[in-house]
Amino acid sequence: MTLTRREREILALLRRDPLAGAQSIADALGTTRAAVNVHLSNLGKKGAILGRGYILRQEHAVVVIGGANVDIKVRSLAPVTYRTSNPGRSHTSPGGVGRNIAENLARLGTPTHLIAAVGQDAAGERLLSETQAAGVRIEHIHRGPHPTGTYTAVLDADGDLVVAIADMAATDALAPEHLHTARELIGNAGLLVLDGNLSTRVLSYVLDIASATGVQTLIDPVSVPKATLLAPLFAAGRPVFAVTPNVAELGALTDRDLEGAEDADDPRLLRAVAVLHERGVRHVWVRLGARGSLLSTLDEGRVPLEAPPAEVRDVTGAGDAMLGAFAHALLGGADPVDAARYGHAAAALTVATPATVRPDLTPRLIEDALDAPLRRTP
Repeated sequence: MTLTRREREILALLRRDPLAGAQSIADALGTTRAAVNVHLSNLGKKGAILGRGYILRQEHAVVVIGGANVDIKVRSLAPVTYRTSNPGRSHTSPGGVGRNIAENLARLGTPTHLIAAVGQDAAGERLLSETQAAGVRIEHIHRGPHPTGTYTAVLDADGDLVVAIADMAATDALAPEHLHTARELIGNAGLLVLDGNLSTRVLSYVLDIASATGVQTLIDPVSVPKATLLAPLFAAGRPVFAVTPNVAELGALTDRDLEGAEDADDPRLLRAVAVLHERGVRHVWVRLGARGSLLSTLDEGRVPLEAPPAEVRDVTGAGDAMLGAFAHALLGGADPVDAARYGHAAAALTVATPATVRPDLTPRLIEDALDAPLRRTP
């Protein structure tokens, strides 16, 4: 969203007095009421003001749209033996990529709205109660006829993922008509975060709103099958601020074989990244696991980033913490490279705990983690 100098002056006045009339604004700026009315109309079209009373866009609020489900994590007590029973421990908690990202953002202090679908069941009630208690706004949650989704993850003794099964029927059934009441909220978000669990109909609908209103959008492809469905939605005429695939998801988004392309300077990886830039993605942030990540920015080059050391207890939720912290840092004014480092630190802090979303996550905790290597340097 680009504002003229006069429009910025009017917004500054409205922040001081949201009920100021057109004539008082005109008097303050030394112009005419008619001219102010034209500017106010343009500000409304651009989404900088909402409705009557000149309600201002929440510049630092994030709208997250995606999956919300119950996580069931089962961890083996010894190296997994396939096709037989393994002794282990289980844990149930709120989950879902979109929901986890929203909770990370809320715990970091960013005003966050979650749009998702859950069932009209006890699991849905608990999920919403715990999500709201973490500070996430849930007014636009859709309560559908399908049972609340589940994500069952099997982890080996080292905390690495062996296999996961996702029952996302409730999310699959979320449709554009369920989002109509949130259209104004979406179009006036400070930042929009989408996860690939959404149907292509919903993703297309929301991307059109974001493109028309100038809202910056971040997309997590989630998985290879989801990335394959997501790929046709990327187009130069509908720009996306950032997408955060791993190598396999990047291959699915660009229809390329990237098996073994896990180095930040691999030519195959770089060509795939260039394809997404050509399709309107400004920042492509490729997650490379233990090797860190590669942040590539359209017209501004590529920056490889190391993953900070971490004692892994459970990898579940690492990517959600990474993206949530990245978005939080961007809204705080960080450049994308520093925001990516901030995301890496949040991910390292998360995998060091058994929690999908670290309950004590704060900006201070992340900043201390970022400063720790500097304190250890002689």
